[in-house]
Amino acid sequence: MSLTVGLNCCRVRALGYSSALLPWRPSICLITMPKGCRFRTRASGRRRVLKKKQREEEEAKSEAAISLQTSADERFSVDENPADSNVGIVNPPRGAVIQACTLTSGLIAALGILLRQVSHVAAEEGLPVLDCSEQVSFGFEIWHLGLIFGLVLVISSSRFLLLKTWPDFRESSEAANQQVLTSLEPLDYLLVAFLPGVSEELLFRGALQPLFGMDLKSVLAVAALFGILHLGNGRKYSFAFWATFVGCIYGYATIASSSIVVPMAAHALNNLIGGISWRYSSQSFKALK
Repeated sequence: MSLTVGLNCCRVRALGYSSALLPWRPSICLITMPKGCRFRTRASGRRRVLKKKQREEEEAKSEAAISLQTSADERFSVDENPADSNVGIVNPPRGAVIQACTLTSGLIAALGILLRQVSHVAAEEGLPVLDCSEQVSFGFEIWHLGLIFGLVLVISSSRFLLLKTWPDFRESSEAANQQVLTSLEPLDYLLVAFLPGVSEELLFRGALQPLFGMDLKSVLAVAALFGILHLGNGRKYSFAFWATFVGCIYGYATIASSSIVVPMAAHALNNLIGGISWRYSSQSFKALK
């Protein structure tokens, strides 16, 4: 309750008296205000602050829930499609891969046979051309088995080390293997391993290398050409470097053995080992399957 004291002093003329002065009398007025009135403004301000805080907390919770849902959706999308990181890589169907491998290998082998035959005829006619058939034959000896085993061991172990230590080479190998091997059945690996291995060696080490001469320059030149032709379709310069390195090894083996069978067998076996190891170790293959 609030008490307001007002002192009212006034001069009053009494009825019947002329300008009679009455004494000053204090007048006390008690003004009663409603209970809790003085706290109404402060309480109203507190309620507004509380409501504002509640709205902010609700908005924060809503934003957090939306953020969590978005993150969960993104994780689900990434886990569901882990191969999407290989942008631009097209995985053709099984039939298309086998058809392309057979056709390409057939053309390469035909070109190699043609060059060998032409060089043989030219040499017999007395032209200054080395006879590829005499330089590199299809002969085979028992000791060639040890040479083939050594080639497979060196190349397969070198590939394994590069895959572990060279990210660019790992990406190139993954792109090439994913493009060719993803849609194949296990027995198809024999086909795509041996057909390119045989046909490519017939052309590069069985025809081109003898034409250039069976020496170091010929080995390097043919190996460089072999590496350049392995560029493209997701395969980078690191893969071309690897193909050049492998081509040098096959070239030296051809000179050492004078047989095209040695690089053919080693090339095909290395292709098979690389394909099988990729199939059973690649995370992208498991995800796509």
